[in-house]
Amino acid sequence: MCLAPPSDVWAQGPAKAPEPVRLALVEALSGALANTGEAVFRNLVWAVERVNRRGGVTVAGVQRPLQLERYDSKGQPEEALAALRAAIDDGAHVVLQGNSSAVAAALIDAIGKHNERDPARRLLFLNYSAVDPSLTNERCSPWHFRFDAHADMRVAALMQAIRGDRALRSVYLIGQDYSFGQSVLREATRQLSAQRPDVKIVATELHPLARIKDFLPYAVKIKASGAQAVLTGNWGNDLTLLVKAAREVGYEGTFYTFYGNALGAPAAMGEAGIGRVIAVADWLPNVPDAQSAAFYRAFRERFPKPSDDYVHMRMQLMIEALAQAYERAGAATRLGEPSAVAVAQQLAQSRVTLAGRSGTMRASDHQFQQPLVVGVMDRIGAPGVQFDVEGSGYGFRVLHELPAVQAEMPARCDMKRPW
Repeated sequence: MCLAPPSDVWAQGPAKAPEPVRLALVEALSGALANTGEAVFRNLVWAVERVNRRGGVTVAGVQRPLQLERYDSKGQPEEALAALRAAIDDGAHVVLQGNSSAVAAALIDAIGKHNERDPARRLLFLNYSAVDPSLTNERCSPWHFRFDAHADMRVAALMQAIRGDRALRSVYLIGQDYSFGQSVLREATRQLSAQRPDVKIVATELHPLARIKDFLPYAVKIKASGAQAVLTGNWGNDLTLLVKAAREVGYEGTFYTFYGNALGAPAAMGEAGIGRVIAVADWLPNVPDAQSAAFYRAFRERFPKPSDDYVHMRMQLMIEALAQAYERAGAATRLGEPSAVAVAQQLAQSRVTLAGRSGTMRASDHQFQQPLVVGVMDRIGAPGVQFDVEGSGYGFRVLHELPAVQAEMPARCDMKRPW
């Protein structure tokens, strides 16, 4: 005798997969800055995979996966806004972006207007690299959370090394001509005047973002200036091509950089960079900590190609903070989707730890507070250089570690929260 299941079982059909939490990466995935966007994508893939391996995020008793989707901004604010509209149409819950403060500023404004106009489809904006200080000061928003140290904080960290270089007497400031690059040069000028008034700024120069193919004319000017050091916030090909041109003209000064530890810069400088390329970061692979070393090895196992060697602790902490905020917000609701307001409230007070590194979100301006590290380029195998960068044979030895309390700077944010 065959027993048929109750009729309501047939009506239910197969179990429905839980709705994912949709993350929209809005980045330059084509054009001159595509390598930076792809590098970010790998970091976020790794972070999302880690969360999903443990079941995703538990919201109202349901385990929901994180789903990462890509939208190409081509590095331009107008294209980013078009990508944002597409992400909203696709049901995105969170926007992720960082490579370009100009793009970030446009997104902050657009997301704020969208959230006011359409409360049922509010979005959060998580920023991992756009470091114009104004984004968490004059432009601060309840929907925007920055997980990188802003430019003024990074300049202050570099000053740790500059103060120790008592032989330094002259410096050349060069940067990309948009809000971020301008803020770096402005703050570097201010901090040098306050902390090393004996150091002469021989030139302050801005150049177009991602449009210079040949930096030799700039390198010639730097060498002719007699500057003992260059300070720059350049990133992407604008940094790689600059340091390569400096090597080609025989410039022997020191480079104080925001991003000299990645994306081809060490290989471009080669032996000429040993002891002379200094970088500030939230973390470096050669931080003397066993958990940190294991973290880095795990990334290299996941992405073994040397050209894919670009891992940032802050991006991992960002996704962990988001997952925790979703779970805490979800625990307080019986609905399937916690509101963007509830998640934002939890993110604003997030405290997260991974692989021995920790950080907290400052609720007043949504600026993440974390330790910073300053390192100097050296050959792999030298004391303190267990790991190299991108298979180049060169890595970064830690010179200074700044605890979060020393890296912190005051905020100028008057946040208008709609709750």
